[in-house]
Amino acid sequence: MFLLPTSSPAFLGLFEKKGKQAPGADERQAQEAQATALLMSAREAQNAGKTGRAQSQYNAIVKQYPFTIAASEAAYASALITRANSDVTNSFDAFQKFIDDHRSSARFNDALQQQYELAEEARGGRRQRAMLILPVKMGGEEVIKLYQQIIKNAPFGKLAPLAQFSIAEIYQDLGEKDKSVLAYQNVVENYPNTKQASEAQFRIGSISSVAASRSEDKSNLVATRDALTTYMSTNPKGDRANEAEMILQQVNAAEATQSLAVGKFYQRMGKTKAAAIYFNEALKYGSPEASNEARELLAELAAADPEAVADAKKGQPDQDYTIPGARNLKTRDDYIGPLSPELTRLGQKPKMRAGDDNFLPIPIQEPTLPLTPGMAPVGGSLLPPVTEEKPALLPVPAAPVAPGIPPQPPTSLPVPPKPAAPAN
Repeated sequence: MFLLPTSSPAFLGLFEKKGKQAPGADERQAQEAQATALLMSAREAQNAGKTGRAQSQYNAIVKQYPFTIAASEAAYASALITRANSDVTNSFDAFQKFIDDHRSSARFNDALQQQYELAEEARGGRRQRAMLILPVKMGGEEVIKLYQQIIKNAPFGKLAPLAQFSIAEIYQDLGEKDKSVLAYQNVVENYPNTKQASEAQFRIGSISSVAASRSEDKSNLVATRDALTTYMSTNPKGDRANEAEMILQQVNAAEATQSLAVGKFYQRMGKTKAAAIYFNEALKYGSPEASNEARELLAELAAADPEAVADAKKGQPDQDYTIPGARNLKTRDDYIGPLSPELTRLGQKPKMRAGDDNFLPIPIQEPTLPLTPGMAPVGGSLLPPVTEEKPALLPVPAAPVAPGIPPQPPTSLPVPPKPAAPAN
């Protein structure tokens, strides 16, 4: 029978947890108390500076009591000691073993954070251990594997988009255009609601723009426009909005210049239809200079061969960039002659008056209003009309006469006496 040496992983208990049977509730409680006591002893040794002894005690707890909470705490503490005294690869593997064996531990996210920090140190090419800054000799592909493992451990955790974005940046630094664009696209698709997604969308357009400036491949221009247009629509007020707009203008100008050059080539070859297609394309995305030149060239083509220019527009958007005077409308199948003068006048937009055209304002005359007799006319008077005859005054009854005072003569007309009452 073949016996494993004492230094083998199986002897150290790395694979014993899978083969062991979980204890019952009572036994587990007893193991938890024993493991906790050993954990306190190991921490005291670590605080005293005896890290080697402490790590041995941590590993013993993991081996003897693998199903206890104290075992997960001991495994994490042992991984921290490894990070403080070893290189990036061994430290990363120590936390990976903790994650594989204790996924339900409360220290799971802490272990992921430790792995991410190690990957960042490896990417930067140096790491700080104790009071020393040591160089890290790892290639880009090796660092990418560290980030990929972090994503595998928690595909939808908070560190996953950061790790995926770092992978894309490493490929970009290595000059791997296709791999970097694909990695950025994974950020956009898998983590669309993160800050890294919008930045990744901009990076896709930026990388394609750089590639377009170095080659004549039109697909790079199309990819740049699509990526930056998507960024502008999803992030109209983003931090990169101004940069995206400037790159889009450069892309449009570059594509217009290319289309204009190709159109001129076909024009020299006598292929009017092909030339018209590229001239219209230059107008669609062109700068003012390219647009003016393309419009003039289209006018020349339309005057020389209107049928070819019209044929080039089939299947294209209904827009005509040629000079109106160069259009040969009479050759069109739907031409029915000029409009009548009345229809032409009705179809024109009203024009605003300008200059001295003898236009005078309408005079305003105040209407005649009724006034009080004898008064001078006053503007704006709205008094009711008054007749000249005065109304008759009604008689005022005499005041009663007090006793002892002789009656006074009436001051008004006499009042006739009342008729006598009939005799009985």
